[in-house]
Amino acid sequence: MFNNKIHPTPQEALFKPTYGLYVLSAKENGKDNACIIDSFMQVTNISPILCVITVIKQTLTHDMIFNTKKFNLSVLTKDASYEFYNRFGHQSGRNVNKFDGYEGIILRSVNGLIYLVDNANAYLSFEVKETVDFETHTMFTAELTDCAVLNDKESVSYTYYQQHIKPPKPQTRMGYRCKICEFLYEGDVLPESFLCPICKHGIKDFAQSLC
Repeated sequence: MFNNKIHPTPQEALFKPTYGLYVLSAKENGKDNACIIDSFMQVTNISPILCVITVIKQTLTHDMIFNTKKFNLSVLTKDASYEFYNRFGHQSGRNVNKFDGYEGIILRSVNGLIYLVDNANAYLSFEVKETVDFETHTMFTAELTDCAVLNDKESVSYTYYQQHIKPPKPQTRMGYRCKICEFLYEGDVLPESFLCPICKHGIKDFAQSLC
């Protein structure tokens, strides 16, 4: 069994939460599920430590969190292959068990939810305190209840994923790229009210770019 190192100051497990990639895991009615998110923000520095995530409503993980009020985050490192992202980020969990056949180490935290050891440098457990509806997404404000640092590997960023992990595709049309965090908006027109889902900057910080 992995020897969890629980820290009295959980900031040690948070690393740089704003610009990372995370496996978001939940459980309901005996079924585990997970997806990948790229937006996570710590909002308090004193106890209780509160964080905010936004999750698209189309995912089963969203529904589980909404119903159970619990979730875990595994902070991803640069080790993960594109196949890993296909498993947890690109396929639906409604008819597929994403953990079937997964050869990495899977453990459970105090709240009973899965966290990953391979491809991760920390895990964090949360209890939802408030939800806000944003049409296609739900924003969850949650209290940190448990966390551990697993190793000292470097966290992966969205930019690193785009440049070194995701296979390149033919650049055939124009889009808009965020000058702050490299998020790519794939569309002909960038709405004036658009905010980057990663760094929350507006259209003044976007420039036209090939998709």
